[in-house]
Amino acid sequence: MWASGVKSLAIVVGATAGLVRFLAGRDWAMGGMVAACAGAAVLIIAAVVAYDVLRLRATRWRLTPGRLELRSGITTRQHRSIPRDRVRSVDLRADPVNRVFGLTVVKVGTGEHAADRTEVVLDPLGRHEAEALRRTLLHQGPHLAPGDAARRLQDVEAAAERPLAELRWSWIRYAPLSVWTFTGAAILLGALYKALDSFGLKKYTTQVATGLWEWVTAQPLLAVPLLLAVNLAVGVLGALLLFAESWGRYRLEREPGRIRLRRGLLTSRSLTLEERRLRGVEIGEPLLLRLAGGARVRTIATGLGKSSEDGAEDAAALTPPVPRALAAAIAADIAGAGVPPLVPHPPAARRRRLVRAVVTALVVTALVTAVSKPPWPWPGSQAGVRPGGWTGGWTGGWTGGWLDGWTDDWTGGWASGWLDGWTGDWTGGWASGWLDGWTGGWASGWLGGWVWLVPVVTLAYGLWLAVASAASLGHALGPRHLVMRRGAVARRTTALDRRGIAGWTITESFFQRRSGLLTISATTAAGKGHYEVLDVGRGDGLDLASDAVPGLLEPFVTRAKQ
Repeated sequence: MWASGVKSLAIVVGATAGLVRFLAGRDWAMGGMVAACAGAAVLIIAAVVAYDVLRLRATRWRLTPGRLELRSGITTRQHRSIPRDRVRSVDLRADPVNRVFGLTVVKVGTGEHAADRTEVVLDPLGRHEAEALRRTLLHQGPHLAPGDAARRLQDVEAAAERPLAELRWSWIRYAPLSVWTFTGAAILLGALYKALDSFGLKKYTTQVATGLWEWVTAQPLLAVPLLLAVNLAVGVLGALLLFAESWGRYRLEREPGRIRLRRGLLTSRSLTLEERRLRGVEIGEPLLLRLAGGARVRTIATGLGKSSEDGAEDAAALTPPVPRALAAAIAADIAGAGVPPLVPHPPAARRRRLVRAVVTALVVTALVTAVSKPPWPWPGSQAGVRPGGWTGGWTGGWTGGWLDGWTDDWTGGWASGWLDGWTGDWTGGWASGWLDGWTGGWASGWLGGWVWLVPVVTLAYGLWLAVASAASLGHALGPRHLVMRRGAVARRTTALDRRGIAGWTITESFFQRRSGLLTISATTAAGKGHYEVLDVGRGDGLDLASDAVPGLLEPFVTRAKQ
């Protein structure tokens, strides 16, 4: 009850802010507002505590030899019962308030993929009771003889002495290597603005925002770099603090038949997984982290998804950002096998991506050409002739043959040397300083010139993405795992246990068929449910799927006679 009362203070703060704003608008005296707020705080705390008393008095749970049962609900009674052999994971979590009072929230995962209520949640239990329940639920095997029990105890102690991984504070250097580092300050500023608005300070926040904007427009050369630097500094600081809170006291260890992860500086987290429920591991390498030589390790297991209620925390994460070599070693230790050499995919996969990048750039160029128009007529315009700027260059330049638009400058502009259109601005526009076309838009500040950066950047990014993503493609078949790699911006190397593959989905798009490629997707009950080998050769892909799970695909494959 003390924990409920302390947590209710968060509600008290918000309610008090709204009440102060309401009473201040009606000219209440300070003493009256203080008394009203105090009374409201007492009522809120009493209501929260009373609700928790009723909730806990209506909640019962028990553990039988075969099932875990939970009854709860004040107005609507619920009875949940799960077989103990369906338990996939046990997650212990204690926020700072619960830790002070020796409490822990226990979440028992069953591996179901329903939309909600897929876990049995005991909120809260005592710390020692929760730990005893975790050990009982994940106990494997029949009753052990005294000698076997002694050997198991020795194995547990040895595993505790040699963890798979333990926190090294040098890893914190990888924390800022995330996109959130560059956007965190803006998100924080928006949240602060909304919070101050709820306290009735919108007038002051608007004045501050207006003054800041006027300063930026008055001194852009000073203000813009300074704001970017402040944004980066706040983002880096936030990333470091988040890493410290999330991964402080991190320890990954192996118990007999189980993997246990413990972490958290303020909010303690403990996740235990049975190894027989694991279906593989995945090494993630986002671009910035990959450039710095770092990676993350995630587990592929049944019954794991988003741990927190808001979906912001990945429960499958086994490590913080760590050096790439260490991530590979941890993944190999958990999977029980190293990653065999990957087979690269055929050149047709890269050609397909290059063609897609060029086509996308051409489409963007056509759209920009159609919508962008200069704010003045082209020089040398004659009566009755209206090329209409860039758009007119696509029409009047082709039909009339008059060389003053976009298309004609590719021909007559070059031949005659008359520099007054799109091509001329690449030369004469720079030499004479005459500002009225593409280059002039850069020099004179005409926004229509900047818009042509869109297709240029699109083409450059598309070409890089095509080459990098094609180079990342690879697959291999090990004794126990199907290994696949994909991704340029976020590269992922997945080792999927072949015993966990329940089926195959084979897709061929129109362009894949023309290139002799296909995509095979392994269906499994763990992780996200399917894992793809992209753009593999038709014969190699079918052979890979057939060999990964012998006999599953054979009835549907016709092999050509040699």
